[in-house]
Amino acid sequence: MSTIGFIGLGIMGRPMATNLIMAGYDVIGYDHSPARYEALRQVGGQIADGVVELVQKSEIVISMVRDSADVEAVALGEQGVLANARPGQLYIDMSSISPQTARQVAEAGKTFGVRVLDAPVSGGEAAAVEGDLSIMVGGEADDFAAARPVFDVVGRTIVHVGPHGAGQTVKAANQLIVAGTIELVAEAIVFLEAYGVDTEAAVKVLAGGLAGNRVLDRKAAGMLARQFQPGFRIDLHHKDMGILTSAAREAGVVIPLGSAVAQLIAALKAQGDGGLDHSALLKLVEQLSGRSAR
Repeated sequence: MSTIGFIGLGIMGRPMATNLIMAGYDVIGYDHSPARYEALRQVGGQIADGVVELVQKSEIVISMVRDSADVEAVALGEQGVLANARPGQLYIDMSSISPQTARQVAEAGKTFGVRVLDAPVSGGEAAAVEGDLSIMVGGEADDFAAARPVFDVVGRTIVHVGPHGAGQTVKAANQLIVAGTIELVAEAIVFLEAYGVDTEAAVKVLAGGLAGNRVLDRKAAGMLARQFQPGFRIDLHHKDMGILTSAAREAGVVIPLGSAVAQLIAALKAQGDGGLDHSALLKLVEQLSGRSAR
């Protein structure tokens, strides 16, 4: 088993690192917030004083951080992953960032002889805990094969989707579909409630037909109960929709529905709800419908 350095121990990173430890890997963690260290120690993880130490003590380095700027800060520069890695070392960024940044990091990796993969994930906190993530991977096929045993621990649907940056492009498409689906589920729930329908029964039958989807399976119960504890925060989905709309504009692709949902997410963030789960789109549908939130 390899020693894995894991950078970023937040909502997604902590359970992923934990699952790697449970699978027998030695894991060394690092996070900008030391308050997150105790949870890793409790399951047998080690802690590094910084990125340089983490890289030097690891065979494989994984980062799961907030955005493109954080990846650049972690990966590039004299104190970053690439400058301190050994030739041939594998660096896997599993954050959700812009395809352009992913390609930039991969190009920088070539300068240092470091193998780089962009491998963003989908499924939210529940799938991270269960080791059931969907992982879309960009990079060289040989590097994907080398990383596959690690991916098999934290995910179930694992696909090499193309060259560097392709993983992030597919993730942007994923976030478009997820945002649109959550918005439609939110609208359906408010519509059903306006007519006094038994919403739990309605969700059950909807989930069994053509309208069935993972949002209904994983999010509907919390939406009905107005429980929006973050599995994936509005702040982060706002960031991802920015990546999507920018990439779509660059490619000359029109996304009218996606752009509308991006504005709804931006509105929730502007109202101070950025820390809520993205299923809180339901709150905005209620507002727009003139219905009091429960």
